[in-house]
Amino acid sequence: MHAQKPILVTAGILINGDRILICQRRRSDVYGLQWEFPGGKVRDNEDLRASLRRELAEELGIDIEVGDEVFRLRHRYPDRYVEVVFFSVPAYRGEVRNLVFESIAWAPRSRLVDYSFLEADRELVNRIARGEIV
Repeated sequence: MHAQKPILVTAGILINGDRILICQRRRSDVYGLQWEFPGGKVRDNEDLRASLRRELAEELGIDIEVGDEVFRLRHRYPDRYVEVVFFSVPAYRGEVRNLVFESIAWAPRSRLVDYSFLEADRELVNRIARGEIV
């Protein structure tokens, strides 16, 4: 069981001044109403950056420029094992629209820790809030 390969996921860190875009999972989803960074599962044989561009087009209706990888983690939930690769998103075209989430918010960096994030994201959230990443 523990030898299983993690589900590969990409996520983007969008910054607007001192605010970071965060997204709340739909109430009906697994881990509903918890906050996360936009992104999703990488398809078979899909490039990581291409995956993130596709996911953010689907979720937010924007065409992004994918920046550097800023963080990578593996986390085992009771029902799944994930590897999440986070990229900075230095620029995008289009208007950010909520197409799939319960809600989205531009949260001040220093207040990120006030949101109930997915367990896997919490170390990254703390590091962003402290100004260590992006």
